[in-house]
Amino acid sequence: MSDINLVAQRPDAKPFRLPRWSKNTWMVSIALLIYVALSAYILKANGTVPRFDFDPSRLMASSMAIKVHAGSAILTLIIGIVLMFAPKGFKLHRTLGWTWVATMALTAGSSFLISSFTQTYFSPIHALSAWTLIGLPMGIAAVRRRKLADHRKKMTEMFVGGMVIAGMFSFLPGRLMWDTFFS
Repeated sequence: MSDINLVAQRPDAKPFRLPRWSKNTWMVSIALLIYVALSAYILKANGTVPRFDFDPSRLMASSMAIKVHAGSAILTLIIGIVLMFAPKGFKLHRTLGWTWVATMALTAGSSFLISSFTQTYFSPIHALSAWTLIGLPMGIAAVRRRKLADHRKKMTEMFVGGMVIAGMFSFLPGRLMWDTFFS
């Protein structure tokens, strides 16, 4: 008898199952795999090895739309991290929450003024920006209806998709943020 049959016949043997990760963990994990594969492909094609070298000159020389977008994205990320890890319902949650919504809307809205990623005006990232502008009022409506679990879910998904995943892809080799930190 083969080892496979012996394992299958054991009463205490458990079938293989994927880990029970949250939807956000799966999204970030898949995006990270895609990011690593794309980055490796781009770096290999260009024959470059990344090294940290912060040089904000290209960012400072870019258009006002890019400066507004990058600045609001950084502020949104910082506020989002505070909101994600601070105890829910702390005194500043409401104020920081509204500030996060405003900076997230500014980040998403300003992305429509940036078209340097593709030859056509809109790119796939603009769909994420449009979804963010639709999702923000939905998250606000959920908390106003006292559906706190729904509010937390919508805002967390927007943070993960709009800030973590989109932010990660802004650091692809050859893009402005990559050149700013790895020039």
